Amino acid sequence: MGKPFGIPVYVSWTWFIVAAFITWWFGDQVRAMLPELGSTAAYGVAFVFAVLLYISVLLHELAHSVLARAYGLPVRRITLYLLGGVSEIEKEPPTPGKEFMVAAAGPALSLGLAGVGLAADVYLVNGGGIPQVLVWQLWVANLIVGVFNLLPGLPLDGGRMLRAGVWKLTSRPGTGTVAAAWGGRALAVLLIVSPFAMAMMSGQEVDVRDLLWPMVLASFIWIGASQSLSVARIRARIPQVNARALARRAIPVAAETPLSEALRQAAEKRAGALVVVDHDGRPVAIVNEAAVQATPEHRRPWVNVGSMAKSLEPSLVLAADLAGEPLIDAMRETPAGEYLLVERGGEIYGVLATADVNRVFTGV
Repeated sequence: MGKPFGIPVYVSWTWFIVAAFITWWFGDQVRAMLPELGSTAAYGVAFVFAVLLYISVLLHELAHSVLARAYGLPVRRITLYLLGGVSEIEKEPPTPGKEFMVAAAGPALSLGLAGVGLAADVYLVNGGGIPQVLVWQLWVANLIVGVFNLLPGLPLDGGRMLRAGVWKLTSRPGTGTVAAAWGGRALAVLLIVSPFAMAMMSGQEVDVRDLLWPMVLASFIWIGASQSLSVARIRARIPQVNARALARRAIPVAAETPLSEALRQAAEKRAGALVVVDHDGRPVAIVNEAAVQATPEHRRPWVNVGSMAKSLEPSLVLAADLAGEPLIDAMRETPAGEYLLVERGGEIYGVLATADVNRVFTGV
């Protein structure tokens, strides 16, 4: 839809579902508030409200994204979808203070829009008609969006603010994520329980229609909180990812070497990887493990290793002393099955297989 502040904005097809719902639901209210309008005009006003509401959501997400970019965090895109919007910020803020500020920017903007809308409702469009109906609905909607997002549970902005607070107190971002994720799960349960509790207090029966929206929101929050818990468990294992510890011993082979002979040499030297070298002994490719396993044993004497090797691009050569997040980031930049590990002087240390890194996270 465009690139405000250089940030690509996309609209999911699910937006049309919620736009249609808002148009249908709000259209009846417009007809009641402005009986002089016909049905078509009333639903037209309702559709305009749906568009303006999502513009408000876009501004909310832009507040997150623009501040994140100001802190040097790359933002991939903003997507508007069924339940609002999401800013895809590729890296986490490096400090709890920046995490808090990026998270708080969205609700602050929504509440600011609500304040501006309230002032306009009182002082500018208090004469009634379509403008007042739209302004009143918009400032109320932004107030709800701002307050709801401040609730202390992931994946809401308030959950990220809670995470930042716990991170600041404990100096452990993972602990903050776990606390905020459980806060999100508690919020999801409260959203489901609240309609029943209110019905019991009022002595009325629960209307199934009153459960639809709380159940949708509760599901969204529960799933997001559960994903955050999974990510926290995964991130707790990242320090265990060490290139040297996970490296496979590699042996150099010429490209024309039969696969069966190369595998014999590797078994003899207890190596787990094959590196193709040129006539001067410089590494030029890594033999792909998946291709080796897919080659039937009876064909291996007739296939040379060069035919199943991947050329070594500079991004596939990593320093042997990489560990933790720097290693994960380097692998994420250029996804591959194997990487050549070298010492600072350029000597071959071994081969790092992505499958071995993935095993660190097995069971998470």
